[in-house]
Amino acid sequence: MMKKLARVISPLLIAFLVLGSLPAVASVPATQANDLVSTQDALSASQVASDRERINELLAREDVQQQLLLQGVQPADVKARVAALSDEEVSQMANQLDEMPAGASVVGALFAVFVILLVTDILGLTNVYPFVR
Repeated sequence: MMKKLARVISPLLIAFLVLGSLPAVASVPATQANDLVSTQDALSASQVASDRERINELLAREDVQQQLLLQGVQPADVKARVAALSDEEVSQMANQLDEMPAGASVVGALFAVFVILLVTDILGLTNVYPFVR
């Protein structure tokens, strides 16, 4: 008796489950050709990641952190700000680091960070410098 009932119910249960899952499958968008990542985009993303890493390494140096503290800026605020930079800003900052003469990179980087923090403070995005208000 149970085997007969299982033979009748099993195909019906399978059919209901398949039909019930069709709306979920139909709602998944198909992948388009526009979703493909070009080689240039992949290289650009890796370049931005390496630039961001280089900036973070520079900011992690002890002498840079001391200078930031002397300027009244907490290193954690700077790290958060660098993480919030757009890809273009990261590339621009990394290019400025490359163009600076040897020995001036720390001062130049600190100045760049100071200017970025000052601009975002003026725009009201942060509250780092009390003299801006």
